[in-house]
Amino acid sequence: MRTTTTPPGDVLSAAPSWEGGIRRAALLLARLMLAYLFFVNLFWKLPPDFGCPPDFRFTTARPDGSLNRSSGLCDWIGVEEVWSTRERKLLDGPGPIEVPIGPLARLNGAIIDNVVQPGIRVFGWVLWLTEAWVVASLFLGLLSRLGGLAALGLAIHLMIGLGGISQPFEWEWSYNQMVLLSLLMVAFAPGRFVGLDAWLRPRLAARAARGSPVGRLLLALT
Repeated sequence: MRTTTTPPGDVLSAAPSWEGGIRRAALLLARLMLAYLFFVNLFWKLPPDFGCPPDFRFTTARPDGSLNRSSGLCDWIGVEEVWSTRERKLLDGPGPIEVPIGPLARLNGAIIDNVVQPGIRVFGWVLWLTEAWVVASLFLGLLSRLGGLAALGLAIHLMIGLGGISQPFEWEWSYNQMVLLSLLMVAFAPGRFVGLDAWLRPRLAARAARGSPVGRLLLALT
């Protein structure tokens, strides 16, 4: 059976040609779908108000434990803050694996209280531009490992803040799978296939070979 000739360590191609094609197509589809997920979520928190009320009021908990909802980014940041003080577990179910995340959730809540909410007009831009970068990076296959790292950081934050909460109900595995999909982007740098990284890498490799620190760094991110 014919096999492809590939550089050492290229796990996507170190296989029969048909198998390598399936792997590449699956990785391309995963890359584009993750980009599209972030793309459709850009529009409910558009700057400059990020979908928040005019007073930038955040969602809070009522005395009976129910939520006094806000809107846009202020809503979901508030939901995360409320749930940061409520115990919950990830991978909680009939199986033997349970991961308490109380300390991480409380740390997330402290950051929201002391950094995010007071600086929402700046933080909102940082978040929106980071998500827009993920979209551009993964759609174009440009510095795709860096795009994957940004997606992974955002996905981990969402998993800690919202995964498995019951009010409003958020299916834990929607966030778990975002983390896993983003991790694949970091591991495989998928812009090397049908992406601008395929064009950039030989040029960056030449710069790296000449001892350029920037070339080495950018090569690692493509």
